[in-house]
Amino acid sequence: MTSNSAEWIRTRNELVKAIRELGFPDELGMEVARNLGSPKAMNRMMGYLYNVRPSSAELIVDEMLAICSEIEAWRDKKESEEANARYNEILNYGLGTAEDDEY
Repeated sequence: MTSNSAEWIRTRNELVKAIRELGFPDELGMEVARNLGSPKAMNRMMGYLYNVRPSSAELIVDEMLAICSEIEAWRDKKESEEANARYNEILNYGLGTAEDDEY
C-alpha cells in the first residue's frame, strides 16, 4: 500500500467516523468520501461537519456537492490557464514550422 492510499484510507475513516458521530450511517460517509475523492477534499468536509454539525443528510450531501463543484471549477480554470499560455506561446513564437521562418 502506498503512502497516498494509506492517507486516503485514514482520512476516509475519519470522515466516516465524523458522520457516524452526527448520527448518520457509515454508508453515507463512505459515499461522501468516494465522491470527494481526495484527502484534502475530505478534510474540508470534516471541517464543515465539525463546525456546522448539520442535522440532515441532505445538508451533508449539499456540502459535498458544493465542494465537488468548486474542485471542478478550479480544474477548469487551471486547464483554461494552461491552454491560454500555450496559445500565447504560439502567437509569440509561431508553430516552429518553415512557414513561420518566412515572416
